[in-house]
Amino acid sequence: MSNAAQCARARARIEVAAAIKDEARKQLATEGVAKLSLRAVAHELGMAASALYRYFPSRDHLLTALVIDAHNSLGETAEAAQAADVGPMRRWIIVCETVRDWALAHPHEYALIFGTPRPGNTGPDTTIAAARTGLVLIGVVRDAYRSRGVVEPPLPAELRPDAERMAADFAADLPPEVVSAFVAAWAQLLGLVGFELSGRFNLLVEERETFFRHAVSRLAHAVGLV
Repeated sequence: MSNAAQCARARARIEVAAAIKDEARKQLATEGVAKLSLRAVAHELGMAASALYRYFPSRDHLLTALVIDAHNSLGETAEAAQAADVGPMRRWIIVCETVRDWALAHPHEYALIFGTPRPGNTGPDTTIAAARTGLVLIGVVRDAYRSRGVVEPPLPAELRPDAERMAADFAADLPPEVVSAFVAAWAQLLGLVGFELSGRFNLLVEERETFFRHAVSRLAHAVGLV
């Protein structure tokens, strides 16, 4: 087979895989994760189910591909947002607002990546993609720390071993106090967004954008940004 033919075949495979994932995302939006079916995806695309299995051997393989794509999409959006030439506090708020905006535009994909964990979605590729957005916020904290813009939060003695382990795992150049506070802030950020997407703020919070900005500002203070 000539190089040109091989390239054309590779392009065609990429295009078909992309079409499969696009149709799967549509099913996620209408049916939810539990009802996602490879046969239904194949039917909508006019493909034989056996042909689809050549691209994604199982439903879990397809879901994992969607998880990686969603994490990368959110990560790319956060990376682009944090490039603004502003101070650490404002950068933190901008990135958090970007996470919220992406989630509001992609609610089903947000639920896919930050909802109930599923077996099989913890491989190296998934882990690398999942870390991107968090690393953006860690970068904001790191830059502030290097410029002496971080006040180390208090840390109970019983939490120090855990905090030191977390720091060694992914932010060895930051104090354990800051890393522990960051993990708590990251969890609360995802919770704020998840509450809004799931409707738990209905009839409770009216000024949601302002409420969110205030809440993530408090999280920045908790991490030690000034």
